[in-house]
Amino acid sequence: MNRPPPADAPPAGGNPRDGALLAELEQAAADPARTADQRTLLSRAASAVRGARDEALVELRFREVVENVQQGIVVRDHAGLVVYVNSEALRMFDQRPVANAPFPGGGPELMFVDERGHEVPPERLPSALALAGNCPAGPQVLGMFDREARTLSWVSVTAVPHGDTGNGRPRFVMTFYTDVTGLKRDSALFARAQALASIGGWEWDTGRDRLYLTREARRILGRDPAPSDLEGLLECLLEPDRRRLRQAFDAAVQRGWGFGLELQGNRGGRPFWMRIMAEVGAHGPLSARITGTIQDVTRQKQDEETLRVQARTDPLTGLLNRDAIRAELAERLADPVQRALAVLYVDLDRFKTVNDVLGHAAGDRLLVAAANRIRAVVGCEGLLARLGGDEFLLVCSLADDPDRALRLAERILDSFRASFRVHDEEFAVTASIGLAIAPEGGTEAQLMIQNADAAMYSSKRRGRNGWQVFTPELAAQQQRRLQVETQLRNAVGNGELTLYYQPQVDLASGRTVAAEALVRWNNPALGAILPGEFIDLAENTGDVVAIGDWVLREACRQLGRWRGRGMALERIAVNVSYRQFLTGDLPVRVAEALEEFGLSGDMLELELTERLLVEDVPETAEAFAALQALGVRLSIDDFGEGYSALNYLRRLPIHGLKLSQLFVQGVPGNESDVAVCEAVIGIARSLRLGLLAEGVETGAQRDFLVQRGVTLGQGFLYAPGLPADEFEARFGRSAPVT
Repeated sequence: MNRPPPADAPPAGGNPRDGALLAELEQAAADPARTADQRTLLSRAASAVRGARDEALVELRFREVVENVQQGIVVRDHAGLVVYVNSEALRMFDQRPVANAPFPGGGPELMFVDERGHEVPPERLPSALALAGNCPAGPQVLGMFDREARTLSWVSVTAVPHGDTGNGRPRFVMTFYTDVTGLKRDSALFARAQALASIGGWEWDTGRDRLYLTREARRILGRDPAPSDLEGLLECLLEPDRRRLRQAFDAAVQRGWGFGLELQGNRGGRPFWMRIMAEVGAHGPLSARITGTIQDVTRQKQDEETLRVQARTDPLTGLLNRDAIRAELAERLADPVQRALAVLYVDLDRFKTVNDVLGHAAGDRLLVAAANRIRAVVGCEGLLARLGGDEFLLVCSLADDPDRALRLAERILDSFRASFRVHDEEFAVTASIGLAIAPEGGTEAQLMIQNADAAMYSSKRRGRNGWQVFTPELAAQQQRRLQVETQLRNAVGNGELTLYYQPQVDLASGRTVAAEALVRWNNPALGAILPGEFIDLAENTGDVVAIGDWVLREACRQLGRWRGRGMALERIAVNVSYRQFLTGDLPVRVAEALEEFGLSGDMLELELTERLLVEDVPETAEAFAALQALGVRLSIDDFGEGYSALNYLRRLPIHGLKLSQLFVQGVPGNESDVAVCEAVIGIARSLRLGLLAEGVETGAQRDFLVQRGVTLGQGFLYAPGLPADEFEARFGRSAPVT
């Protein structure tokens, strides 16, 4: 809508001929030949021409200036008619040159709107307000919406009145238009970006204690009315974050320090998190106002908390995990007020059986059920975690109840008295618990857990379904156990093992009929170590397989040597670990040893533990069948001490039982031991199994056994375990032993 200035606008400049006329008039006025009156009239005429010329020059210079400024300028007269429009205004309004056309905004195609999008009527525009009130109006930001082109641009408008017509209205109104479309767009985009990122802005006037907040900042704080001073902002926060922010502002004012804090507040009765940032310049006028941003980080904090909980939680049971309980324990031990505490290490007994028989899914259900039982017992009296597998850890305070740890241990054991039901089958699962009590049980988290673990294993070795407190003596045992375990790994390779042999005799005649091979270990660093100390350890570490293979070959070698020298031993007995059965190649190794040393299968007896029968894995049945095919004799060692699984005796090819010395040592005086011995003797007789009594130490015991039909026995009454050469010297001719 470009248009040139209206026809009634002031002239664009003076006439070039005015200069020549002025020169002629001035020359004539100075001519002495003329009368005084003539010279006066000519001088007045020259002044008039000179004034007109100066006014035109002023207007020309005004036009030159306004045509080169970066603002649109429109001049209206006292009636509101446009008398001048500069080229920037024509460009800004895209107005074509049309004579006497209204300018700008008078046409129906152009609409002025405020920043909220509401239409502004013509009488409310700054030019109309300045004309009506004879005072400046604006600046005001207005949007110009072209209905035909459907375009929107933004201008900042200021109107200034000039002169006075004498009736209260100005002679002219000058309106200045500044294009702010780019700034408005950037501001809108920035505000939108702030809203999307939940970032608001703020400014604090330190001298007046006035707080200015952007719309997004007000939304984040959620207060109505919004805080207008520092105290109002602080009231949005919870303690101690309120105190932290106050200290940060004090440092900003006094030292010029900026800050960045994450603070928790209350918004409509619900907690929220915000990150507030501040930048402060050097002390001076600019530091009187501190500015910064506020960002809503509630979602990030919630996500962080979710991840933190997941990182601390065992996914199967919902309990704390290993890392979380270790951190909690370390934190309490570091606090003098909380360090009076105990750690309970809980391990499920025979969980592996359920897991192997029914599968891992059923095992997981059992673990969840066990965790729920322990959780119900502990309640709010401690922190409970699952370490992994079937192991749980409980941390409890003893500050208000010194007996809490022992009481909880007993209650946990009681909670396992009822069987577990998995897949419509019931399983009796018990627990073994080790306790470490600070400071005797340790003053560091990892050490306390290790000590509680050691106490738990001690409890398990003593019979399971019980608890054991860690003591310095147990610590010494643990240290010894670690030393033994370390040295045991190389015992076979270093040639540190030796076999001793104990005679097995006919109780009635005293004749030696067989020998049991007993392993002995003599370590250069630890000295002589009895089997009771290292065999169980070898079972746990797996070293028992290598040891068992060595014992098997060495016993067969010795029997072959003795029989070659004419000794009338019928067989040699060797203890076999259940782990050797699990390897799957035990029958192959037995066959190789028998063949290498020229022995038949009936010359070898393998003594098994009852655990092997209860495990009842497929490898066990296959190994039994292969050994039976070789003619090897199979017997159950220490029968009656463990599971006494009679069903397996009936089903598997067992040849004999060994009556445990625990029962033999009490006969004939102890009625309970007499009853057990007679029961085992009856079982062996009913199943047509051979029976050998262990630990025969007195003639009375021998007589008791002979009277009840027991034919074979071994014990100190005849001889302890002896080195091979000593055994040969004493029993080489098979003379009766009395």
